[in-house]
Amino acid sequence: MGTDQAPLSGIKVIDASTIIAGPLCCQILGDFGAEVIKIEHPTKPDGLRGHGHQKNGHPIWWKEVSRNKRGVALSLSVPSGAEALKRLVRDADVLVENFRPGTLERWGLSPAELHALNPGLVIVRITGFGQTGPYAARAGFGTLAESMSGFAHLTGPADAAPSLPAFGLADSICGIAASSATVMALRHRDATGEGQVVDMSILEPILTAVGPSPTVYQQLGIIGERNGNRSVNNAPRNTYLTGDGKWLAISTSAQSIAERVLTLVGHPEVITEPWFATGAGRVEHVELLDGYVGDWIAARTLDEVVEAFTEAGAAIAPVYDAADIVDDPHIRQTEMLTEVNDPDLGPLLQHNVMWRMSKSPGSIRFTGRAHGADTDAVLLEAGYTADQIQDLRESGAIK
Repeated sequence: MGTDQAPLSGIKVIDASTIIAGPLCCQILGDFGAEVIKIEHPTKPDGLRGHGHQKNGHPIWWKEVSRNKRGVALSLSVPSGAEALKRLVRDADVLVENFRPGTLERWGLSPAELHALNPGLVIVRITGFGQTGPYAARAGFGTLAESMSGFAHLTGPADAAPSLPAFGLADSICGIAASSATVMALRHRDATGEGQVVDMSILEPILTAVGPSPTVYQQLGIIGERNGNRSVNNAPRNTYLTGDGKWLAISTSAQSIAERVLTLVGHPEVITEPWFATGAGRVEHVELLDGYVGDWIAARTLDEVVEAFTEAGAAIAPVYDAADIVDDPHIRQTEMLTEVNDPDLGPLLQHNVMWRMSKSPGSIRFTGRAHGADTDAVLLEAGYTADQIQDLRESGAIK
């Protein structure tokens, strides 16, 4: 499906960001119809090209995060390259960048200068800690946000070191949040004609996702601690090993689910205990409840446990690895994963667009492009002549 029905059809986005948060934001915008132009340095391309696995020299992660983006190799730090960006933003709707605060200003590309050329431009600035404050000038990465947000402090067994995720959690949360912020700014622009600067830090979205621990501390003086896979809010909630060596996770956030689980595992007598009536009460008796549930699950196979829980209307899920995800019939049937034709790798399985829209769906039109694949075409569209493009190439401003 093309972009004619997509909600962001007609929106032009300049992606001058790198690695995960900014590029994911722009991937989402592109998935829903925006024309995205990806800017990379001519000799130092986006470091994401070197992240993760490759096949025959082609980076697999890049193929997804940079899908639906045309690629331009352009140096913004040289005057002729900065001038080229100015030409591109004259008719753009959005610029996404993640340079350290002050970098664009040093290159003569400050928001004030860009808004003088295009008053309606939405400038999304993604940094580790935001544009202001004591840490604004610090290098910022998702790992630091995962540490400072309280995520690492609360993650892992109680008797082990704080745990960091094995993937770009903070960056990804930030990228999704930034796509929402971008659309809000575009909504404001459409109503008023005014562009604006969106100041997005990697830290703040995951700080929100971790939950109300600052409020709890302010009100009660309580600092949360690591609790493994258990929850401080309800029980039983954990991962459990089946008799055939498979792991399962269950949650009993709802009182009715907790009652169904304990009835299923053969201990309905605890349901009438006064402490069972609240999540907090059940947490106080977590060893007892985990023992009942764990023993019952350990005596059965994964298939037997899932079937019994499903019939009882209780919440359960297997702990999946990548092979399990690919094989899952629900994930396949609902097209959470989809195959896209890639010129280098052939049929390429990717995450689908992140949500379904009945009237204006998104689409994957093409996968991540080679470095600078569309430089000439994009600059020609911006009004450069072939001779001028050659001059830029000889000066090192483009590849």
